[in-house]
Amino acid sequence: MKLHNRTVRQDVRELGALLGDVLEAQTSTESFETVEELRTAAIGYREGSLPSREPLHDVLGRLSPESESVVARAFTSYFELINLAEERERVRAVRQGSQEGTLGDSLKETVAYLSESGADADAVQRVLDDVLIEPTFTAHPTEARRKTVKAKLRSIAEHLETLDERRLTDQEQEQEWNRVDAEVTSLWQTAQVRNRRPEPQDEARNVQWYLENTLFDVVGEVYSEVEELVSAEYDDVTVPKLFEFRSWAGSDRDGNPYVTPEVTEDTLERQRSVVLAKYRTALKRFSGLLSQDGNRIETGEAFDERLEADRERLPGVAAEAEERYPDEPYRQKLKLMRERLRRVEDVRPNGYADEGELKEDLESIAESLRRNGAENVVDAYLDPLIRQVDTFGFCLASLDLRDHRKNHTEAVAEALANEGVDYRGLDEDERMELLTEAVLQDEPVIDLEEPGDVSDTSERVLTLFSKLGDWQREYGVGAIDTYCISMTEEPSHAMEVLFLADQAGVVSLPDHCGIDVVPLLETESALNGARRIMGTLFENEAYGRALAARRNVQEIMLGYSDSNKENGFLAANWDLYKNQRRLAEITEEFDVTMRLFHGRGGSISRGGGPMNEALLALPNETVTGQVKFTEQGEAIAEKYANPRIAERNLEQMLDAQIRARHRALRQPEEEVPDAWVDAMDTMAAAAREEYRDLLETEGFVAYFEQVTPITVIENLNLGSRPASRSGERTVEDLRAIPWVFSWTQARCILPGWYSLATGMRAYLDGGGDEETLREMYEEWPFFRTTLDNAALSLSRTEMEIAAEYAQLADSELRERFFPRIDEEYREAVDLVLDVSDRKRLLKRDWLSESLRRRNPYVDPLNFLQTHLLAQTHRTKAEEQTLRLTVKGIAAGMKNTG
Repeated sequence: MKLHNRTVRQDVRELGALLGDVLEAQTSTESFETVEELRTAAIGYREGSLPSREPLHDVLGRLSPESESVVARAFTSYFELINLAEERERVRAVRQGSQEGTLGDSLKETVAYLSESGADADAVQRVLDDVLIEPTFTAHPTEARRKTVKAKLRSIAEHLETLDERRLTDQEQEQEWNRVDAEVTSLWQTAQVRNRRPEPQDEARNVQWYLENTLFDVVGEVYSEVEELVSAEYDDVTVPKLFEFRSWAGSDRDGNPYVTPEVTEDTLERQRSVVLAKYRTALKRFSGLLSQDGNRIETGEAFDERLEADRERLPGVAAEAEERYPDEPYRQKLKLMRERLRRVEDVRPNGYADEGELKEDLESIAESLRRNGAENVVDAYLDPLIRQVDTFGFCLASLDLRDHRKNHTEAVAEALANEGVDYRGLDEDERMELLTEAVLQDEPVIDLEEPGDVSDTSERVLTLFSKLGDWQREYGVGAIDTYCISMTEEPSHAMEVLFLADQAGVVSLPDHCGIDVVPLLETESALNGARRIMGTLFENEAYGRALAARRNVQEIMLGYSDSNKENGFLAANWDLYKNQRRLAEITEEFDVTMRLFHGRGGSISRGGGPMNEALLALPNETVTGQVKFTEQGEAIAEKYANPRIAERNLEQMLDAQIRARHRALRQPEEEVPDAWVDAMDTMAAAAREEYRDLLETEGFVAYFEQVTPITVIENLNLGSRPASRSGERTVEDLRAIPWVFSWTQARCILPGWYSLATGMRAYLDGGGDEETLREMYEEWPFFRTTLDNAALSLSRTEMEIAAEYAQLADSELRERFFPRIDEEYREAVDLVLDVSDRKRLLKRDWLSESLRRRNPYVDPLNFLQTHLLAQTHRTKAEEQTLRLTVKGIAAGMKNTG
């Protein structure tokens, strides 16, 4: 069966040709020929027909500022379109694999794995009951594209889908391609770079788009497939809630003064409106479907009671429904349900109190339909909506609050100072004692609304907690019930948040605790002190009661980004692995269920990489079934913009988590040979020392500034949050995202591999052997995933291009740093290939093909960028072109940070 009409090569070729036509029509034949000259020169060098890149430099050297802008725009637009072609190819692969039954990591394979491993119905039910996957969308500034540009690209993608999947006449094909032509022309004429920094509301609406337009519908389809496959193999197993979506957009205050309580409230209100409208639309659609004649069916007592209850609640609406739908009980009920949904947001009474009431109504209709032999209607329509209500509730996505621990400490200290308490003068034990007593007593200690004379920062913190209780009463506790504390270093940093929540009335022990207090452990000292921090909290009377009120589930967030920036790729990964196991030990000791929250970025150096492989590589002890992880920047668009790819991602996550939980139940403790642990300890210690020595060598920060476009990135309007925590130029103060983004632009993805070779060489020179490393790679998921991820970063690094950026540095700095970085890169490539026993870095053919296709087109943008960076004085037009090269390279690399 032929599923598709096109191929990726056809898409790339025809989109590229179309862009060339638009370029020539919109600019000039001379501009078109200039772009072609650059393209052929870049390809010629890559393919070996040209001995050097001098022709590329020659062309760029004679360009006028106007021509530079056209070149940057042309290659940037090319990547925007080629990314769509590759997305379409991913969809083809998923559909073809599904049709042929060859799709790996599929739910069909999941159920087959459980069956073949001998899992009975009880074991499968236990696994499913334990699993809860919580993708958490963040507002981190890593999306370089404007919303307007993204909308145009999505339109082009939809036309490509029509051409690829539908049977069209020649005339229809021509009409569809004309629409693509029109969109590409409009894309060319649209400003590519933002002229203003996005506001937090923009970021929240961006996240909302994926939830509303893709995931809302996809979730029901995933559940339907799971239920069908599980029921075919296990009769008595029921599928519980498996997914929950969360967001930081509009609620993450860490380093972002623009996320005010008003922004958070606006986000809560808008998300509720969106999801209620989705439910009303679904019920309206059902009204056309459920037109059964009440004289010919028995609706059942449960349904009748709920219908009568609604008639009593809303007599006017009920009369209208009976007049409009006489003898059609389901339609009457649906109209009453739509009215109750409408009243959730206004002052009129008798709206739904929460999503639970809506779910009960839907279940009563489903049960009634089943009584009347309409199981197929329930399966196709009612059950997916019930799953959507279960997943998205009345909030679409629950919001997590987050702020830096120093802000909480300062707010508590200032508020208590006004009450005569010297909080700053207390040591850690004294602070814990004071906070504990305050939480346990009934009377408040401070007035959040009128705290006295406090700083602006403290006032913002106290106002936030004062508002939190109002938000939970208005939108439901589940709409905003998690508080994450950045840079947690001491137990008191968690207790301060519990104290402030208690003062706000969000906590009332022992019966109620309205928030999960989530320490974010991201520095070496915090990770290594995890036992002390968490043990002290678990032993604390007030914290223990709060935990009990939250079903004894402790969420702990691990920071991949700052850990990597502080320690380097290998040492950070090893620290995270070891400390996850330590956290598992202590939560087990205190009989607490741990939910790890993995603060992963899009890039390898920030914890990125294939999600299913990452889940399967977690230590068995840490796999409790509940898992949470961040989804950031352009990775959100890559995973969730297309419904079929979104569905595939959810399936892969679920497959990995079910397998991992089943494995953990059968083998609760991962058996790692001492020799492997010793090898990693040796490698990580040497790697950390080398990485820190590089960063601390005099002149390194100046070198970084000179050989990357960091100053351009800081002014690129990527996100609402500042790129630096304090505005100072130090690696420590710089946020992880611009740190990674800058190196990626320069094609030297140092954060994803630097010091790996030093670590491995230290082990080998100290008496270790490559055979042990090969054994670790073959048999240890953690080590294999770590090396494979490093291989991804190494494969995307181009040291010849990086050498061009190095020419921008002062000669003394260049000679001090570039050879050192280059040598580390080359040795890392050799060692990774030796240990993995591969001839090339990449395992995946499609990724090798993608890089081969992209690299010649990224090169002109890189050389244009270095040409512009080398200029001491740039015009406004040249600054705009430089910013566009950053965007184009990001599109070509498919990664910012």
